Amino acid sequence: MNNDKNNAPDDAAVAEELKGVPEEFLEDGKDPAEEGKDDSGSSEGDAIAALKADLEAAKQDVLYARAETQNVRRRMEKDVADARNYAATGFARDILSVSDNLDRAVAAIPPELREDEKMRGFVTGIEATQRELAKVFSQNGITRIAAMGLPLDPNQHQAMLEIPTADKEPGTIVQEMQPGYMIKDRLLRPAMVGVAKKPD
Repeated sequence: MNNDKNNAPDDAAVAEELKGVPEEFLEDGKDPAEEGKDDSGSSEGDAIAALKADLEAAKQDVLYARAETQNVRRRMEKDVADARNYAATGFARDILSVSDNLDRAVAAIPPELREDEKMRGFVTGIEATQRELAKVFSQNGITRIAAMGLPLDPNQHQAMLEIPTADKEPGTIVQEMQPGYMIKDRLLRPAMVGVAKKPD
């Protein structure tokens, strides 16, 4: 019992310890140490919440940046593939007229000239050139568009005239004035054709 009394602080000692404490704390009955803890705890919570929000925003920015980088990479890969696949488009379009003229030359050779001993080598040379050109076209993905006997396809055929006929369904291609070509899956030149229509 005496020990408890000896250990208990007296009023004078308590008053001495509280000398530096502002009066408003004493009047409200608040513990200064607890008051400080409440304020700092609140400000720390706000700071943590702000940091979490900044972290989430940064994560979103990183995700958007990654997605944009992926899209740019895919576009670049597509552009490179297109450049590789269609690099010869301009040249191929220009060389088609050479192929047309060669086809006309071969078609115009009369049968008697093919059998002439003196002209046989000349004719064989033209035909060999025609075959070689067709081989080069094939190696570069250039293919001739099918036309005769097919329905008109505006994506590949260009109708130049209508031909009255009862032998074919209206809209069927019955004449090809100029062959069309594709380069891989792109149109290089449409086929110029005549299509059937009902007779008047």
